[in-house]
Amino acid sequence: MIGVEGSEDGELRKRQDSGENTPTNPAQYCGSIDGADERATGRDSIRAAGGVGCVAAARRISLETFIDAAFAFAITMLVIAAQQIPDDIETLLAAFKNVPAFVASVIVLGIFWRGHWLWSRRYGLEDGISIFISWAMIVTILIYMYPLKAIFSSMWFLLSSGRVGHTLGAHSASQVRSLFAVFALGFTAIALEVVLLNLRAWQLRKPLRLNAREKLITLYEVTGWSVPVGVGIISLVLALTLPREQIQWSGWVYFSMVILVPLHSAYRRRRMEQKEEGRSKT
Repeated sequence: MIGVEGSEDGELRKRQDSGENTPTNPAQYCGSIDGADERATGRDSIRAAGGVGCVAAARRISLETFIDAAFAFAITMLVIAAQQIPDDIETLLAAFKNVPAFVASVIVLGIFWRGHWLWSRRYGLEDGISIFISWAMIVTILIYMYPLKAIFSSMWFLLSSGRVGHTLGAHSASQVRSLFAVFALGFTAIALEVVLLNLRAWQLRKPLRLNAREKLITLYEVTGWSVPVGVGIISLVLALTLPREQIQWSGWVYFSMVILVPLHSAYRRRRMEQKEEGRSKT
């Protein structure tokens, strides 16, 4: 959702491929696994350093693979007919009522996955703090997928006048309020975890040897992912304070990101272009 442009990320990867950022001592990567300063590098930098088979590279790839598997498992749990394979036309058609909610849920999970994937590809951090945040993200995702599908099912049920999706089935205002609050907490937590991962990369910008452009990319990743954090907090406040008749605004507020995210992206591009022009004049 909130990632740098492909050209910006390609520039970072190109510098890693060329070895511009890469120390010449393979021991920095294979000789120790105890310090973030010694392992804070991307996958291509590890290869350039001759780190084939080294412990740090293996651990980084292992963690990334496990996180990918966790996201895949979460998507599997959202399948349109989770209980059983439809064995008659009526059950099959009923299962297809869940398709819009399933697709919307996968899109949201895919956005969060891409945020972690971009961070992992750029920085490849394997220090204790980064691992802890990544594990916290896995736990949050696996909990968050249930209210995620419930909210989207209810949204599509409302928008389609009952043709697709399902009602929440809540019997009291407190139950509805609790569901929206849990959804907001999960959404905010995952976005915040991506923010913290990029903040960690910013803290290690010196051992990562980021240049001026890459530092800007990292900072804008932090501010960009702060947008869904802020929206999630607003949604949580609305879920806890609005009367029952207006509680749906706790969900509709997320669509404000359709405007906020492009605005942030446009601002980021303009600022990056201004920086580039300033460097070219000097």
